[in-house]
Parts: sequence; C-alpha cells; structure tokens
Amino acid sequence: MIVTANPAQAAYTQIEGSGSTWSQGIVSQWIADVDANGMKITYNGAGSSQGRKDFASNVTDFGITEIPYQGKDEYGAVDTAGGREFAYMPIVAGGTAFTYQVLVGGKPVKDLRLSGDTIAKIFTNQITNWNDPAITKDNNGRKLPSLTIVPVVRSDGSGTTAQFTAWLDKQFPSIWQPYFGKSGLTSYYPKKPGTKTISAAGSDQVMNTISSKQGNGSIGYVEYSYPVNKKYPVVKVLNKAGYFVEPTQYNVAVALTKAQINTDASSQAYLTSILDGVYTSTDPRAYPLSSYSYMLLPTGAKDQRMTTSKRQTLTDFMFYSLCQGQSKAGPYGYSPLPLNLVQAGFDQLKKLSVADPAVDFKDRDVTKCNNPTFVAGDLSKNKLAEIAPQPPACDKVGAGPCGLETGKAPTTPEAAKNGKPTDGTAAPVASAPSGAAPAAVDPETGVAAPTTADTTDTSQAAVAVPTELVAGRAGDTKVFGALAALELLAIILAPGVGAVYFKRRARRRQGAWS
Repeated sequence: MIVTANPAQAAYTQIEGSGSTWSQGIVSQWIADVDANGMKITYNGAGSSQGRKDFASNVTDFGITEIPYQGKDEYGAVDTAGGREFAYMPIVAGGTAFTYQVLVGGKPVKDLRLSGDTIAKIFTNQITNWNDPAITKDNNGRKLPSLTIVPVVRSDGSGTTAQFTAWLDKQFPSIWQPYFGKSGLTSYYPKKPGTKTISAAGSDQVMNTISSKQGNGSIGYVEYSYPVNKKYPVVKVLNKAGYFVEPTQYNVAVALTKAQINTDASSQAYLTSILDGVYTSTDPRAYPLSSYSYMLLPTGAKDQRMTTSKRQTLTDFMFYSLCQGQSKAGPYGYSPLPLNLVQAGFDQLKKLSVADPAVDFKDRDVTKCNNPTFVAGDLSKNKLAEIAPQPPACDKVGAGPCGLETGKAPTTPEAAKNGKPTDGTAAPVASAPSGAAPAAVDPETGVAAPTTADTTDTSQAAVAVPTELVAGRAGDTKVFGALAALELLAIILAPGVGAVYFKRRARRRQGAWS
C-alpha cells in the first residue's frame, strides 16, 4: 500500500512532465502507483533534449534528463533553462545496455560478450560483421556467423546517446573523435551515409527495431529496463577488472560508488555527477556504463506554471519515488539511489516548500523511507553494493563464455554461495575444454540439454562455437546446393532438349496440314 504524509489533507492538481526515455519505465510505474492516492501525473518520453527544452519554455512542470544543461548543444543552439529557476534532483540509477539479435540455426545467441574497444568500433562502423576476429576474441574463440552488423541508434536528442558518447569520448577517443569529427559527447548520434546504421526515435523504438522479425544482426543501446521487460539478451561488457558483466542493480550500485557527486549546494550543478571513476572502476562487479537520471525541479517562488497544489503533488510524488518507489527499481531494470543521494534529494525537494510555505513538507524525510540501499545510521554506506555478488569465473577474460542464458551472476548473496541464480535461469556453466563448445544446459533446471533438440525452436538460446556457423537453418546448405545443381543442369541441357522438342512438333504440324 502506498503511504504519503497526510494524503487526506493534500489538495492535488495534475502535473505534466517530459524528457528521458531512459527513465521512462520506472517513472511510468511510479505514476501508476500514486494514481490511487489522487495524484495525476502525465509524462511524455520525448527524449532528454526535448525534456530540457520543454522545461525551459515553460511547457511542462518538470523535466527528466540524463545530462545537465550544456549551455549550448552540438549545433550551437542554446541549451539552458532560459532563466527558469530549478534544481537537479537524482531520481534513479541504471545502466546503459547493449541489446542485440543474432540467430544461429533459428535460435538467439544469449551469451554475447564485448569489450569496450569492440563496441566503439561497431558503433563507428569499423567492425561490420559478427564473425569479426575482435568479437571472436571477446568470446574466447567462439566464432559467430557471417552476418552483417546493423547498429541501431537514436534519431532524437537523447540522454542515453549522451551517456554512451561521453563514455566513448573518455575511454576510446582515438576511435570516437575521428568518427564524430571533434571531442566531446553528443545527444544526437551521428549517422554516416552508406552504412547499415538505423536510426529510431525513443528507447522503445530502438528496442522494437532490434526485436523485430527483421532485426537479425542488429545491436543498439538502451536503458537496461527495456531488454529486461522484453526478456531480451544484453551484451556483457568488459570492465577494468577483466570481467564481462551485465548492468544488474547490484553491478550498477557497485560502479556508482566511484561516481564523484557535486556536493557544493551553492552550485547550479549541485548533485550532478562525474562518471570517470565509474568507467574505470576495478571492482570485478562494476558495470562501466552506469549513471543517474535527474529531475528538473521548478524551485522559483514566482514560477509561472506552479501553484500550491501542483507543488504539493510534485512533493508527494517524489516523496514516494525517492523512498518506497526505489524498492521497485531492481525488478524494473534500474538500481535504487543510495541513501546519501536520497538525503540530498530531499534537501532539493524541500525548496518547493521554501518557495511556497503553504506546501506541507511535514514528516517527509529520509527516516520515513523504505529504500533497499540504506544502512541504518551510516549515510556513507550503500547496502546494495556491499551485498552484491561476485561475477562467475566463466565471465573472466580467457574463460567461458558461461553458456545458455548468458551465465547470469546469482541475484542474491545467498545464491552466490551455491552458484545458482534465484530468477529461474541456469547456474553459470563451467568453461568448456579448449577447442570444444560449452555444454548446453536447460535454462530452467540446469540439467544438460539433449543434443538432438529441434534447431528451429527459438525458445532456447544458442551457444557460440569455435567453428563458423551459417546464419540459417540446419540443412539449408544441402537443400539449396541440390537445387543449384539442378538449375545448372537445366541451363546446360535446355537448348538441346528444346531443339528436339520443337523439331518433333514441327513434323507433327506438317503431317496435320498435309
């Protein structure tokens, strides 16, 4: 049950927001949760850039973005709040994931691992086929089919794109900057003419493009919640400790302990983060592309859109979101905010009652929060990061790949002790002997799967093997080879057969006419 302070006394008015699709999954859930308490919120996932523009133009009551205002965007256009008073408030953490579709014999590959260097070259069109030696190396000698890679990028101004390209710029400048033409991040991914790259508006359309029937060979970047909700595989990305990891709530929480947060309350950039330490964390569990999302909170006493009832709605909505709502972050593919950021978030939220003393802020503080990252009495602790399980041995460079269902790391510390996840997936598979394919297991039971399984069954994952595969159905090569031979024979024999046929027909006609 949702609990807010004095809900019966609160007078609510509908509020409107727009922006990030990276955050949209959890924000939509929070909106649905508080609706029963009379709070009506609408949110348009138009992309972070549009969210910042809408807020600056007083089109919305709040915005959500992954990156702060830049002053000027990539095209020299103004990217500021336009004089509107606001504060940045972290609302949720998460990982930018790389989801993909690669079929082998009609079955999806679910054990894909890629280094940052390989990812950078894929999205700058330097690696264009799934059988590239760099991909084979990342997967410990397991070679994928000869299949064209189709990168899927955002067509709209996107915080997800900005997060991805900021990482590329900091970690792989020699690859990214020649492609981009300059240094720095961008919210608008540059697509080169003559390449296979596809653009799609919004994270949902990127996800739909990759998961479509025509999506074989594609790969794109989205917030982890999208493939989680779609039950689609994501790439395990190589971190600085030499492990390939997914952006689980645990791995994100670990990585973000290395984020530098602006703690200068007098700064306009208060509570924004610097992620260089996240990119280079040497913890084996850390996911490199982890970050926060921010709400643009209207703090001006004379804000032309805000009223007492709107401020009250926003206050109680965010009280729920920063506290009880954070407990839903993990299941939805996000990571809960740690206590220090929740505390700082309440300091920002209180500015609404400072702007308008009629806003009731009583009993709205961290002590009333139910947040899975909290360690009682210690704001410097992040419980989620402390209990995060270590990655399985088969995810280390030179081992594995882990096999079916990507060899997911156990989802709780208890599961880590016995090596089996609690989410119904198979336990990590031990690495195969040199030159042999990893053993396939049933994803539900962990028992070795039969070797005579129907290769057209797409409900099972395919495991990459050391020899090159044909990106088609088993037996297709023989069938089409036979057809080709028959066609060639027909081409050779057709003229002679045709000549005999027409001569006989001419003689018959002559007999009929005589």
